[in-house]
Amino acid sequence: MTAEPGTTAAPPLSLAQEVARARRRRRIVFLRRLLGHPSFLIGFVILLAFVMTALLADWLAPYGPTRIHFRAILAPPSADHWLGTDGFGRDILSRIIHGTRVSLRIGIFVVLFTGILGTILGTLASYISWLDGLIMRGLDGLMAFPGVLLAIALAAALGPSETNAIIALTVTFTPRTARIVRASVIVVQQMQYIEAARAVGAGHGRIVFRYILANALSPLIVQLTFVFAVSIIAEAILSFLGVGPPPPAPSLGNIIADGRTYIQEAWWITVFPGLVIAVAVLGLNLMGDGLRDVIDPRQHSTRDTGGR
Repeated sequence: MTAEPGTTAAPPLSLAQEVARARRRRRIVFLRRLLGHPSFLIGFVILLAFVMTALLADWLAPYGPTRIHFRAILAPPSADHWLGTDGFGRDILSRIIHGTRVSLRIGIFVVLFTGILGTILGTLASYISWLDGLIMRGLDGLMAFPGVLLAIALAAALGPSETNAIIALTVTFTPRTARIVRASVIVVQQMQYIEAARAVGAGHGRIVFRYILANALSPLIVQLTFVFAVSIIAEAILSFLGVGPPPPAPSLGNIIADGRTYIQEAWWITVFPGLVIAVAVLGLNLMGDGLRDVIDPRQHSTRDTGGR
């Protein structure tokens, strides 16, 4: 095909430019599918609202989280205290806003450390054969304990603090994450482009980071959204039992724990933070479902057909 008179033909694109253009097109299609998925979009909006609330807690909270109102002890929801006060006269709305910051911070660090450790252990177990049995048997030993009980035991042994709660939850969730990474890496290693990379003399580091992990982390991303949700619930359990972040710093769990003594006459102390936990977990689960459907549509189709 010749160019029209008076026009200049565009120079042909190189192979690298064609590959870069194809990658950009794939990213655009992926983002459009993701933002067009109702479950992901609803979950993302909920999570964004919680993140903005945590970031702007100092400006959104009507009172300080530890400020005591002596004339409003166990006051029901009113114009002055929208969600009521607790047994010390502290504003429940302010404590929930600041407690959301603590719970989200713990969840983010647990997701970060779990993702890093799970990726390292899962990749080593699948890529280095003699480490497979050693690593996986150790992780199986941790998985033999119920997750919540293991987290409680570790947090109790380490002592009540935010840092120790993060350590306990990271140890609890890392084994399952590592198994998912290991399974994904094993599948990717059988692909022809991995064999081609080895044939042309690519080093182990290039193969692992450039080809294997780049194509095996999609299930990990989905898994980490659910780890985030479970971390929020687990942190609330630890705080409720007294082995999470210690008072007077508010977290959603210890707010509920403070209200168990007054559950009959001051229901709002436990109900409102419980609803916040439920909405946060719902949003993260919706995000995870949306990610899973977009990343692996086969799971969505299998679920719709009843696994047939």
